[in-house]
Amino acid sequence: MGKIKEYIEANKDRFLDELVELLKIPSVSADPKYTEDVARAADYVRDSLIAAGADNVELCKTAGHPIVYGEKLTNTSLPTVLVYGHYDVQPPDPLELWNSPPFEPVITTENGESKIYARGACDDKGQMYMHIKAFEIMMDAGDLPCNIKFMIEGEEEVGSENLGIFVAENKEKLKSDVVLISDTSMIANDVPSITVGLRGLSYVEVEVTGPNRDLHSGVYGGAVGNPVNILCEMIASLTDENNKITIPGFYDDVVEISEEERAKMAEAPFDLDEFNKDLELGEAIGEKGYSTAEHTSIRPSLDVNGIWGGYTGEGAKTVLPSKASAKISMRLVPNQSAEKITKLFADHFKSIAPKAVKVKVTPHHGGEPVLTPTDSIAYKAASMAMEATFGKVPIPVRGGGSIPIVALFEDVLNIKTVLMGFGLDSDDIHSPNESYGVFNYFKGIETIPLFFRYFGELSK
Repeated sequence: MGKIKEYIEANKDRFLDELVELLKIPSVSADPKYTEDVARAADYVRDSLIAAGADNVELCKTAGHPIVYGEKLTNTSLPTVLVYGHYDVQPPDPLELWNSPPFEPVITTENGESKIYARGACDDKGQMYMHIKAFEIMMDAGDLPCNIKFMIEGEEEVGSENLGIFVAENKEKLKSDVVLISDTSMIANDVPSITVGLRGLSYVEVEVTGPNRDLHSGVYGGAVGNPVNILCEMIASLTDENNKITIPGFYDDVVEISEEERAKMAEAPFDLDEFNKDLELGEAIGEKGYSTAEHTSIRPSLDVNGIWGGYTGEGAKTVLPSKASAKISMRLVPNQSAEKITKLFADHFKSIAPKAVKVKVTPHHGGEPVLTPTDSIAYKAASMAMEATFGKVPIPVRGGGSIPIVALFEDVLNIKTVLMGFGLDSDDIHSPNESYGVFNYFKGIETIPLFFRYFGELSK
């Protein structure tokens, strides 16, 4: 471990500078106007893999953005690790809430802690790039204990639709013993953890249409159903007074967690007062009978991600709008199915609409919930690596987010995943002022080579 630290210290400024250059590229996969920038980010990742010593590095074309692939296969008798990450990022909006431009990275230090502020700093450029730098360290030392394959995509933030096609068509190329992903968070910098479960996702867009055109609210108000009012009422009805989702059949397949498992999960540090203080909340809410930590991990949820309709410009316009729309996401838990939940939602949402309006439900991307084993060689290797660098045994936790491709890897490639992330919940991914700790960036680079070492040793 001493040589790893020495290499990091000697190359610290360069490692940071390279990440900053990658963060400057606005690789927003959801917006076509950034297509050239997404391609530039793919080129940057490709060039970085080549510089680090990877072989057979290529940009694999898809119907959307390219997948960067590279490998270093040193010995067929060694186990193979497939490293997955993504170089695309979420849209930066709303821009006015950023303290600095989202694609002009800045590093600031507060209370002795340095952070990189930029869109994609944590999700996932900073965490993905750690693997390339860790690979560089192992190559420089001539110590690569496992074969390694990289698959870095550019469409994770829009559902990874083309990745599924690529994986299905390249099973032999991607054949590995485990997938290693750093796209999750830890409990805290002094409380390391490994994510062993992720929620699934069903994402839909709804449109409610009333009259055939916008109307004067004085002439027609009170006589014509207002789509914005009706949409709000429909959405409000999707949860009850106990914050339980009211869609019929929604909970039918939910796997209930035993009291013993819940007690074990409750051992993970969580300060509700600090949670409320950090978010400036009067109080946290959630499904009755479960804790706040459980609300974000072992229970499903339903949230409006955006809602619009009518006049939203400056000043007043007395309009009764023709249409209103919303985007809604539902986080799912084992054994819920994204396809089934999407259909249940669509059927229910249409059924509760009054005759005054017409309803359209458009499904977007989704993904299945996953659980990863804690008794596997790969998990043990990750745990040993984090214990070596943090000085503490990491706690297994379930995450509230979704990484749909984890289920894909298991279904198509028949391999499990280790989710060894180094971010923090306070990094504000998907939000203005996203950040990533400089400590976390370098701690990841230090830890990843040890995962390879222990996975190679345990696999013998």
